[in-house]
Amino acid sequence: MSARVRICSAVLGTGMLLTGGSALTSAPATAATSYKNCAAMNKDYPHGVGKPRAVDRTTRTPVTDFTVDADLYKANTKRDRDRDGIACEKA
Repeated sequence: MSARVRICSAVLGTGMLLTGGSALTSAPATAATSYKNCAAMNKDYPHGVGKPRAVDRTTRTPVTDFTVDADLYKANTKRDRDRDGIACEKA
């Protein structure tokens, strides 16, 4: 082993001992809420939830102020009736 590798190993090992190894663990991610219907979702997200780079498919003024959240959209894909990447959009 080279001196550089030994020094890095010692520094990282000491850091792990001092922090109890917590640097490598993280808190569990919160699960995205799956809503029963669009009325329930629109109470929390008035203009709907979309995945990144989603564009409202409409002949009227498109919705542009929806919340972008890929995990929340994935949990509620059934709410996206027109399959434009935005669930429960409301103008």
